[in-house]
Amino acid sequence: MQMTSGDRERYSRQILFPEIGEQGQERLLRARAVIVGCGALGSLTAMALVRAGVGRISIIDRDYVEFSNLQRQFLFEESDAAEGLPKAVAAERRLRAVNSAIEIHGVIADLDPSNADELMSGADLILDGTDNFETRYLLNDYAISRGVPWIYAAAVGSYGVTMPVIPRTTACLRCVYPEPPAGAQPTCDTTGILNSVIGVIASLASSDAVKILSGRADRVIPCITTADVWNGSIRHIHQPARDPECPACARRDFVHLDGGVRSPISLCGRNAVQIHTRSRPLDLAELKTRLLAVGDVRSNEFALRFFQAPLEMTVFSDGRAIIKGTTDPGVARSFYARYVGN
Repeated sequence: MQMTSGDRERYSRQILFPEIGEQGQERLLRARAVIVGCGALGSLTAMALVRAGVGRISIIDRDYVEFSNLQRQFLFEESDAAEGLPKAVAAERRLRAVNSAIEIHGVIADLDPSNADELMSGADLILDGTDNFETRYLLNDYAISRGVPWIYAAAVGSYGVTMPVIPRTTACLRCVYPEPPAGAQPTCDTTGILNSVIGVIASLASSDAVKILSGRADRVIPCITTADVWNGSIRHIHQPARDPECPACARRDFVHLDGGVRSPISLCGRNAVQIHTRSRPLDLAELKTRLLAVGDVRSNEFALRFFQAPLEMTVFSDGRAIIKGTTDPGVARSFYARYVGN
C-alpha cells in the first residue's frame, strides 16, 4: 500500500516518532497482521493496530458477544450483545468505522490444524488473543514452521503476561512451557479480571507488533513481561536461550499443527462445550423455522441462538455450535444431534 498525502496527515504524529518515521509507516501500511481471538486482549490489540495503520488485519474468533464481555472487551457495545453478534463481525464493523482506509477482515471460525494455513497464510505477524494453551501451541507450531513472528499474551484477575517469539532468534513457547500448566487454571469466569490489566498487556503486545511490522524487530526485547496492576508490579524476565531439544523450534516436530479436526471440547471456564462439524454447512433460516416449534430462537445473518432450558445453543453457518449449560461433551453432542442433526 502506497502512502498518500492523507496517510501522512493521519499518521503524522506516529511518523514524527523517529524510530518509525515515514519509512516505518510505509512498512506498516504494507503489513498483514492476524489476530487470533477477539476477546479482551484481542479486541484492544486490534484497535491499536488499526489506529497505527497496519494495512491488512484479519481477526479470527469463534465466539459471540455477551453482556459479561462488555466490562473488558473494548470494541463491543450493548447492541452487539443484545443481538448476539459474532465477535469477528462486531469487531470488523467497529474497526471499519475507525479506519476505513485499510483492509479489515473479521473471520467467524475456530482455528484448528485443518484451517490454520487457510486463515493465517501470508501473515507478517500473528497475535495471541486466545484463552487456552491448545490453541497457543498451534499458533507456535504454525509460526515456527512458517518463520512468522508471533506474540503470546494472557491475562486473568489483575495479572497478565506477554512474550514475543521470533523464529530462529528467540526461544519459542514450547522452549518456555514444554507442557501446559498442570491442573485447573484460573479463568476470567472463575477468578474474574480487571479491565486495566488488559490495557497494560495489550499495549505491550501492540508495541512489539509495531516494532516488528515497521521493520524494527531489532528493538524487540526478548523477555517475558509480567504485570500485576493490583499490586503495582511489572517484571521483565529475560527469555531463556532456545532449547536445543525443543520439539518445535529445534526438532521441528509440529505435533499440534499436524492434528485433524478436534472432538467436542469444553470451553475454558465457560460452562460450555464447542461442537465441530465443519464439513456440513447449515441453512440457518431453515433451522430457525424448525426450532421455533420447540423453543425460543433468536437469530441474525451470522448465527442462531436456541434456548431449551437448561441449555442454550449458538449455531454458526459452518455447522459449529457452542452449547452453554454443560461441560459434558456427551450431553452437548446429544443436544446438538437432537435439534440440529447428526
